[in-house]
This record gives sequence, structure tokens and C-alpha cells, in this order.
Amino acid sequence: MSQSDRFGPPGGLGRNVAIAGSVVVLHAATLWAMQHGLLQRAPEEVIVPAQVIAEFISPPAPEPEAPKPPPPPPPPKPQPVVKKAPPLPKAIADPKPAPAAPRGTLDDEPKPVVEAPPAPPAPPAPPAPPAPPAPPKIELPSNNAAYLNNPAPNYPAISRRMGEQGTVTLRIFVDAQGLPQKIEVSKSSGYDRLDQQAVDGVKNWKFVPGKSNGTPTPMWVTVPVKFTLN
Repeated sequence: MSQSDRFGPPGGLGRNVAIAGSVVVLHAATLWAMQHGLLQRAPEEVIVPAQVIAEFISPPAPEPEAPKPPPPPPPPKPQPVVKKAPPLPKAIADPKPAPAAPRGTLDDEPKPVVEAPPAPPAPPAPPAPPAPPAPPKIELPSNNAAYLNNPAPNYPAISRRMGEQGTVTLRIFVDAQGLPQKIEVSKSSGYDRLDQQAVDGVKNWKFVPGKSNGTPTPMWVTVPVKFTLN
């Protein structure tokens, strides 16, 4: 038997040697690591129970209080001052005796009469207030004078046919020359045609102007205008 048949093919021997060398190296590395502490087991955690230490501390002793000073003595009460009254003057006797009063001088002689002073004169009466001025004399305007020739307003024909009649009361403002300046219907006749005809007819009238104390003065006057069917 040849050497190659005993140990097998040359490739199988080299593989076995390599494996054996690897195992040796691994064991050697493990031993080296254990010696140097690289593969040491992790230390187990040790739990130490805490101990409660209680110490009784006594409170500090109170400091002794300083003795209080004695209260001051009360002030002495003021003694009342008694004032002595001055001595009364001694009466000195008059060496001269008083003259005797003559008889009949106290009750028999007439007593003087004291007259009261005259009363002061009464103050003069105040003057009477002046009489108020007399009210002015008023004369209202007039349209009845014959010389005025004021024609009556025309009777509307349609009012005649329809039987309209009545009295229109006009309020007229007459100036100082006797001319109507403003005309108002104070009371209607009940028909507008008659009221308007009365206003139109009075516009051309002339009046005797009103007077105040004889002076022509503008003023208002009331004039009735009648519309009557014959």
C-alpha cells in the first residue's frame, strides 16, 4: 500500500490540518481573554437597603429673661394753693357828726313832676301814585259813509238759479289811507261761490280809516256781506 493510499488524497490532509489549527488558536484566544478579564461575567448588582437614622434633637433651653426694672414712682400730687383773702379795711369813725335833717323836707315838700318828651312828628304821607294814562280812543274803520260809493258784490247767476244764499263774514285789514290790504273769510256762507264773490267785491272798496286818539291807524275790521234772493 502506498503512502497516498494510507492517508488519503493530499487535499484532505491539508483541510484537516487547517481545522485542527483553527481549534487550537480559538482555545488559546479564549484562555488569554479569560486571563485578562475580557470574558469575565458581568458583576451582579448589589442592592444595599437604606437605613433610617433618626436623631432626637432637644429644643434649645430658653434664655432667662432679664429682670424688669421697677415701675417709676408716681409723681407727687400738686398741693392746692390756698390764697388768703386780704384783710378788710377797718372802719374809720367820722369825728364830725352828721347834720340833723330839717323837719318837713322829705314828706311835706312837693316832688318835681318829670314831663315826658314830646312825641316825634309823624312822617309825611307818601304822594299818591300818578293816575294811569287813559286808554286810547279807538275808532274802527267804516265803509258806511255815503261818499264812499262802495258797490255791493255781484250775485252769481248760477247761485241764483240754484237758490244759494247766505251771509259771508269778512275780516279786513285797512291801512291808514282806508284801503283794504288783506281780506280773510272769518265765517263762510256755506257756498264757496258766494264767499269768493264777497272777497272779490270788497277788494275795490274804500274805507274811512280807523283812528287811535284821532290819528289814522291801520287796523282790522269785520264786515258782513249778505246774499239774499228777492
